[in-house]
Amino acid sequence: MRTTRTVPARPVLIVTLTLATAGSLLQGPDTAGADPKPVTREGAAVDDRAAQAPASAARRALAAQTPAAASTAAPARGYPRRQILSPDPENAGDKSLKLGLTPYHAIAPKLNALQRLGDRVSVEVTGRSAGGHRLYLVTVTAPETTRQARAQERMRELIENAPAAAAKSPEIKRAYKTPVFVNSNIHGNEWEGTDASLKIVEQLATAKDARTRDLLAHSRLYFNITANPDGRIAGTRANAGGFDLNRDFVTASQPETRAMRQIELDKQPAVLLDLHGYVNGTLIEPTTPPHGENYEYDLFLKNSYANALGMESAVNALGYTSAKDGVEPVQIPFRDQEEGWDDWPPIFTPQYAAFHGTVAAHTVEIPLAVNNEEYDELPVAELRRRSAVNTAVAGAAIRATLKHVQEHRTSLTADQIEVFRRGAAGAPQVPVSPETAPGVPGIGPEDVYTTNFPRAYVIPPGDSRTQRSAPAAARLVDHLLANDVRVTRATHPFRLAGRTYPRGSYVVDMHQPKRGMANVLLADGRDISGKVSVMYDISGWSLGRLWGATVEQVPSGSLRGAPLRQVTEAAPVAHTAADGNLRLRLTDPREIAALNSLLQQGVRVRQGPGGSAIVPASARRQAAAAARTHDVSFTATRLSGGTPLHRLRVAAAVTPGELFALREMNFDVTPVSTAVLNSGFDWSGTDVLFVSAGLDHAALTAPARRALNAFLDDHGLVGRGARGAALNAAADRLAVKPVEGNTDANGVVRTENTGRITRDAPAHAFVYAPLWFTDLGPGVRVEQSYATGNPLVSGHWRPLRDGTGGPAAAAGRASVVSGGRTVLFGTEPLFRAHPKGEFPQVARALFTVAHSGSVEESG
Repeated sequence: MRTTRTVPARPVLIVTLTLATAGSLLQGPDTAGADPKPVTREGAAVDDRAAQAPASAARRALAAQTPAAASTAAPARGYPRRQILSPDPENAGDKSLKLGLTPYHAIAPKLNALQRLGDRVSVEVTGRSAGGHRLYLVTVTAPETTRQARAQERMRELIENAPAAAAKSPEIKRAYKTPVFVNSNIHGNEWEGTDASLKIVEQLATAKDARTRDLLAHSRLYFNITANPDGRIAGTRANAGGFDLNRDFVTASQPETRAMRQIELDKQPAVLLDLHGYVNGTLIEPTTPPHGENYEYDLFLKNSYANALGMESAVNALGYTSAKDGVEPVQIPFRDQEEGWDDWPPIFTPQYAAFHGTVAAHTVEIPLAVNNEEYDELPVAELRRRSAVNTAVAGAAIRATLKHVQEHRTSLTADQIEVFRRGAAGAPQVPVSPETAPGVPGIGPEDVYTTNFPRAYVIPPGDSRTQRSAPAAARLVDHLLANDVRVTRATHPFRLAGRTYPRGSYVVDMHQPKRGMANVLLADGRDISGKVSVMYDISGWSLGRLWGATVEQVPSGSLRGAPLRQVTEAAPVAHTAADGNLRLRLTDPREIAALNSLLQQGVRVRQGPGGSAIVPASARRQAAAAARTHDVSFTATRLSGGTPLHRLRVAAAVTPGELFALREMNFDVTPVSTAVLNSGFDWSGTDVLFVSAGLDHAALTAPARRALNAFLDDHGLVGRGARGAALNAAADRLAVKPVEGNTDANGVVRTENTGRITRDAPAHAFVYAPLWFTDLGPGVRVEQSYATGNPLVSGHWRPLRDGTGGPAAAAGRASVVSGGRTVLFGTEPLFRAHPKGEFPQVARALFTVAHSGSVEESG
């Protein structure tokens, strides 16, 4: 847990809200001010526990990925859309039960009962979690015929795709149903949003008052009942794959994240609540600086702040007090805090939603902790009291939001249209100010974040002969399309801004409705080290720099007349040469996965020059199958290769993201940890050890330490970060001195690649708690160094108070070193399964140390 310092509150704006009709679901209670308090968030960004996720979770997540961007939504049909859900087996171990909340196995029967209450409630299954549990989306709205539903879909598409026309449409102003999205339980051990949503749905299904009827006649309300059923059942923040889903939106590695993304695309909500816990008093966004520079922040802040005031009023009016209930007044970070709760990275649900037209989006942190040590230590009666309070608070936030939507639906829709209009027209952003965000107090220069959008991005298709970067380009294009970014492809060579690009190049025209989404994914980002003292989570994430494809920014120019055709998926890369031996480059995770699939089949692959793999002509059929499965290219070669390669068995004490990335590359991985080794781990089935988390040499028993040391004497070690460097030192392997930088630092850095392991790697890397190596002993090779000058491209990296640990101290220092069947990384090449262009560095390190007596002997 990290806590920001308490700072003087910004001015508090007191707004009086009129009470709704008594008895209505949409009552609006009185306001109450908030005392400034430290802002806290649960969970460290860097987890030092070794991941133990089952391989089935990774298989399920990887199998669920789809290459095309086309919506998976069914053709428009009327409401209600009922379906009978089969029940799940009762699970007495469901952690919800202790809190008196709804266990996962009771949700399907509850939803069946809600559908029977009338004609307002519909249920869809939007997918399955990494653990295999169904994901439920509930829609509440007044009944619609198929014709009416098609009209709503037509208006929704007009809002995004023809916003200038939509702004003038009297039909939209009169008849469009404002979409609202309530997302619950994305952190599995923050339970109560689910129960509050179920209560609200039941009330909406049966309420007879005029205000509720009017709300449902003019809105569609979408409830993602539990975004993380795996964690709900297990009482964990993460899903079955070990992922914090509220950090996964840029990468979308997990099926739950992709289901939420699809809801955003299909439903296009104007308003979103993401229900969390636990901050006392209840914390309601909008946030402190830094604010995401790619948002239309003037529209976002104006609407989010107004709705936050309504939620504050509703929550405080429940009557809970610090003395009586242990509940503090609501806090709104933008108003009450200076820094520490930012909306800079698009990894959080509300911040990601802003790029799909959501103009009022909120994380809501309900007040009373019932997870972690509280779950284990508090009496059941106290836990249930707290859960009841939290459920009531979440319900009040939902009701206040629905009231706000009912009263402001026209302006909310108009502002969503304006977001898309600015993008489509290439209009400049409007800096936030008291004039552009009326009603918001305390706006200052610290809140102004804008960017200059380029005219376009060009993604070359890769070298036509070697297919270099072609898999990376295809993957990046498919990811852009999956995020609803429009991409075109050149049917002929063309010139843009004085440069000629080849046929097949992909072009992202930045005059498009979701330009913010395109730019936040592709741009370098910004060094914000001087803006705030500390960031809670990542501050840099550029797909343009980290995913392995060449991405060229075109600042200006005209696309008029360019031979461009819109695409719905990237062109396939798969190719297998018809004659001779075959060469497979190993510069992309897809190529590593293809290699591992061939090795698994017993194909006699040999190491080729430049870090490639040579496949014999006799295995052409297997190579062709691997090319189609992994969308990679096998080119013809006259080379026969050197060292034979074999299927690696990797023991890994690593983070969840690293474990997932290894499995994405099709490695045979066995998770280990200090506890696993102390239990008597059998090393006979292991070729190489990869360590970054959860393995402490000093905490091993004497037998476990002897067994580990014996293994390392004959096998390879790949270490990452402080934990990997510590094991290297304890086992007396590479003679290097690891230097830890500021542990809060993270972002995208420039690097210089000088070794075999980093050959053809991107000239950029990702770091979190960066590390570098000095005092290199004999035989130590520098594989990669931090660039000279200031290596930080985007993110947040400050020196420590004594002046050490900053980017200047790291400049020119070794970031990856090797020698003696050992490789050490000071960067984060697999962080949260995100920097995909860096994955092959780890793969090469594993193969190198497992296949040779020393790194220097490898080719």
